[in-house]
Amino acid sequence: MLDREGFRPNVGIVLLNAKNQVFWGKRLRTHSWQFPQGGIKHGESPEQAMFRELHEEVGLKPEHVQIMGRTRDWLRYEVPEHYIRRDARGHYRGQKQIWFLLRLVGRDSDMNLRATDHPEFDAWRWNEYWVPLDVVIEFKRGVYEMALTELARYLPRPNAHNRFLRAGLRTHRDDDEAPRAAPAPVPAAPR
Repeated sequence: MLDREGFRPNVGIVLLNAKNQVFWGKRLRTHSWQFPQGGIKHGESPEQAMFRELHEEVGLKPEHVQIMGRTRDWLRYEVPEHYIRRDARGHYRGQKQIWFLLRLVGRDSDMNLRATDHPEFDAWRWNEYWVPLDVVIEFKRGVYEMALTELARYLPRPNAHNRFLRAGLRTHRDDDEAPRAAPAPVPAAPR
């Protein structure tokens, strides 16, 4: 299913662990590393396609992840002609993708690269969020950079909970008002 311009609708998935590291999959029998991604089938929404691809490529189910955000619009990349099958040349130009940022709420052991008969990856690892793009196939690097940059706004800030906790403990007072001491603990009654 191609649009009028020759781009195939697709989803990309950036999966985070609790340390804000991203899932990085090694393509089957290659030295290429990438994020999970795949085509949107006719009648599927981008979110439905994302959950299907997540299960097919990584073995995770909707209850294993939390959606943190997605790109606002399609991000496109063109595929060089020598990568395009001869019968598709002239029609197919590349991919247009909606990217999702997911948080793993399950465990690493919930992942299964052999969840289907047609695995995409033969290895995986956690990597820092800003992955080294030189290991991504050259024609996808730009879209990876755009996706990571746009999705970074959804990343939890380190120690954000502490910042809010400290702010909540502060009291607003006039400059001439003396700070109040915390009440003394009440001693336990003797038994």
